[in-house]
Amino acid sequence: MPDAIRRADDAQYQEVTCRSALNRVEGMPFAWTLNPYRGCTHGCHYCFARRYQTYLELGPGDEFSSLILVKVNFADVLRRELARPTWRGERIGFGTATDPYQPIEGHYRLTRRALEALVDHPSPVGLITKGPMVVRDLDLLVELSRRTTCTVHMSVPTVDEEAWQALEPGTAHPLQRLRAVRTLADAGVDVGVLMAPVVPGLTSQPAKLERTIKAIADHGARFCGASVMHLEGGTRDHFMRFLSREFPDLAPRVDRLYAGKYASRQYRDQVHGVLELLRRRYGLHGGQTRSRPPGAAARIPVPREENQGRFSWGLERPSAVAQGVGGL
Repeated sequence: MPDAIRRADDAQYQEVTCRSALNRVEGMPFAWTLNPYRGCTHGCHYCFARRYQTYLELGPGDEFSSLILVKVNFADVLRRELARPTWRGERIGFGTATDPYQPIEGHYRLTRRALEALVDHPSPVGLITKGPMVVRDLDLLVELSRRTTCTVHMSVPTVDEEAWQALEPGTAHPLQRLRAVRTLADAGVDVGVLMAPVVPGLTSQPAKLERTIKAIADHGARFCGASVMHLEGGTRDHFMRFLSREFPDLAPRVDRLYAGKYASRQYRDQVHGVLELLRRRYGLHGGQTRSRPPGAAARIPVPREENQGRFSWGLERPSAVAQGVGGL
């Protein structure tokens, strides 16, 4: 894209115009989505949105995190759509494909302007982000919460530093994100955390899960949702290349675990069983249904508690990241 602007983060930003801001969806716990950017410099290796790049004839690998499309007229288009007499105030998922608070938001302020439009035309919103920049818009989130339903879902898959650095190279430190959760909660915003995804072999060890859930509870989150990583299309291709390069002895085990889009049902049941026990231990079991992120599937049924003693983690390896992984 010859018109793309290369900035100090070495990513290229291509300004584009959009014909619509609200995108209609079906089969989700919301009716519409909002995404002011396409592509994301957070560069999370597991991100399901990587596969969408192929629709633009772009690759799901480095191009996803190094070439960002900026919908410069996004907020103006949204304001017009919300002002239509036909708009019925249906629930909106904000940030379902790429993060609305990735660093470039500090320059373009498209997310803030979109929130201003939503305050003027209140509609229920569920916003998902990994960006502590969300606290910049605390005033708008508080006001939107006063006028309608507004929930912020902060994504913190793990507080383990080695796993975080490997999996989410462009994101803020997990504890910085949790401090943002505390700020929002103290201001009265409905805010919780998504441990999404739990990555087999890298963040799935019970000790890591417990440290993460304890940190989430300690920072005042009102709920804690979780899901096990799923892989398909370009995302799967990119993630398996990443594993083969960085964790070569883990790659074949993950490949076997993911015969399809999802890990085996038995593995998911085991992980969610442990998560449920930990949520109860730290007082986070109450808000699970509403803590699902935009686009996330319903939580998989939890096995009986008395069966948790047979939860097998197996597969030892030298790296501290993957010690004690199970179900592979």
